[in-house]
Amino acid sequence: MTGAQQLASFVRRYPRLTVLTGAGISTPSGIPDYRDRDGQWKGATPIDYRDFVSKPAMRQRYWSRSIVGWPIMAASAPNVCHNAISGLQAAGFVERIVTQNVDTLHQRAGSSDVIDLHGRLDSVSCLDCDWQAPRADWQQRLAELNPDVAATAVSAQTRPDGDAVIDGIDLSQFVVPPCPRCHGVVKPDVVFFGENVPRERVSDAMAALAASDALLVLGSSLVLFSGFRFARAAHQRGQAIALVNLGINRADELATLKLDARCEDVLEPLPTLLSA
Repeated sequence: MTGAQQLASFVRRYPRLTVLTGAGISTPSGIPDYRDRDGQWKGATPIDYRDFVSKPAMRQRYWSRSIVGWPIMAASAPNVCHNAISGLQAAGFVERIVTQNVDTLHQRAGSSDVIDLHGRLDSVSCLDCDWQAPRADWQQRLAELNPDVAATAVSAQTRPDGDAVIDGIDLSQFVVPPCPRCHGVVKPDVVFFGENVPRERVSDAMAALAASDALLVLGSSLVLFSGFRFARAAHQRGQAIALVNLGINRADELATLKLDARCEDVLEPLPTLLSA
């Protein structure tokens, strides 16, 4: 039995799912994931929230890389994984979609009522007042102030959080504009490393899980507690858990079904199998 067939059997047995997704479902869209098969970081650790807030140099580093990474993220498109999940939701198999990704590709694939656990990269807000703006508008402001850096976007290698690898740039000259209303610190509306996920998002996701038959985890190793907490909660409640990802998973010992596979290989044939 193929992985897709095993997952189809799981869905038929547990037809009301909470679907938890991670970076592995967006790799076919050209957005790399964070970790290797052993759960180790592939690149540098993402920026720490405390460093971003307290160190101007770290804000220069973040925004200088983000100005390059954002156009690549904005141009990405949903792939077969997002489309399959949207189809599962439309067919009534999904109680709720909870994503650790910040790329909004679920929404662009037509999924509704998605819980963006770690926020969304397509907006920014001030930490000192209630000012908020689309990321595209903030990008324009950054590019006006830093045209040389903005021009390097063509060949950059991006990351799942919109960060990008750039070399040969004097970051001390990078201009980070303040909030246009209060001159405070502007931050993307995402949860940084070391920052807490808002309680209401966790509560919403837990409520959806409680109303579900099972938990389906796609493209996440669940190494961070942010995602693992849902697998632990499902296990404690006696709910079935299916995992689809390459390599180890923190919840391997809790899983009812574990498929060591690329998400696209399992999800692409799933709608056909379920309609058969």
